[in-house]
Amino acid sequence: MKSAGWDCAPDARMNAYRPPFWLPEGHAQTIVAALRPPPRVALVRERWDAPDGDFIDVDWAGPRHAKHTLVLFHGLEGSSDSHYARDFAAHAIARDWRIALPHFRGCSGEPNRLPRAYHSGDSGEVDWILRRVAASSPAPHAVGVSLGGNALLKWLGERSAEAARIVRRAAAVSAPLDLSAAGRALDRGFNREVYTRMFLATLKKKALDKLDRFPGLYDAERVRGARSFHEFDSLVTAPLHGFRDAEDYWRKSSSAPWLQSVCVPTLVLNAGNDPFLPEAALDAATREVSSEVLLERPSEGGHVGFLEAPFPGRHGWLSRRVFDFLAGA
Repeated sequence: MKSAGWDCAPDARMNAYRPPFWLPEGHAQTIVAALRPPPRVALVRERWDAPDGDFIDVDWAGPRHAKHTLVLFHGLEGSSDSHYARDFAAHAIARDWRIALPHFRGCSGEPNRLPRAYHSGDSGEVDWILRRVAASSPAPHAVGVSLGGNALLKWLGERSAEAARIVRRAAAVSAPLDLSAAGRALDRGFNREVYTRMFLATLKKKALDKLDRFPGLYDAERVRGARSFHEFDSLVTAPLHGFRDAEDYWRKSSSAPWLQSVCVPTLVLNAGNDPFLPEAALDAATREVSSEVLLERPSEGGHVGFLEAPFPGRHGWLSRRVFDFLAGA
């Protein structure tokens, strides 16, 4: 265990992120990156039956017999079509890596079979997916983005030395390490009017569709009226997955307490101006981490942003940085 030491000086690394001048702050860096996804790559989809009788869809790209395999866990309401997933897939192909893009329950375009959905602390889901990949691709690498990053870090800490026998290296990008702090940040001001409203639009629709198939899970009118993550998670996410309420879910699912137990070389990359997690909360969440954890905090980048010049912006810095780490560079 070590005290956290963020590598946050702009010139601390030759490859430190520097935003284009026309993306001056965290919201712009977050929103423009999402609105300007890179081109799609060809993907091959497989459907896997889950241990509990449900299913997930996994999209693959890259050579089948590649020397290296990467498993990418997406963020809240993400998919293999998210801007960062397209970027990582293209970069994997360019490096002759194989990449697996598993979808959390209900995120592949088809409702899952069971009343449950997915959540930020779903380390059990991460476990069986990585074990299945590792059975045919020894010592894969794992990356999680946002919600997927939190779930991956929680799994790495919970499994500790056992995880080191399953994956070779790992990285978490823009992970909301303290879910309570992130939830409070997203439920106020500009964040609530833009990001939370966008996420809730699809989350509420999925929740109501699930209620049609499984009556009595929760109150439909209260779900329709939810205007914050705290409301939605208390009404839907928490009871579906065995938590008392939003606060109980956020506390028990946060990855921060598990960073001390990580035994796999792991990059934890968070921009200092990420609007989803205040910098003070980021400091507190990473006060003590395992010696295997490398903390990097570029001052800029937003939430899974990191666009580069030329105008109007292109992806590439994030995938290069993560792949360099995974390759040991």
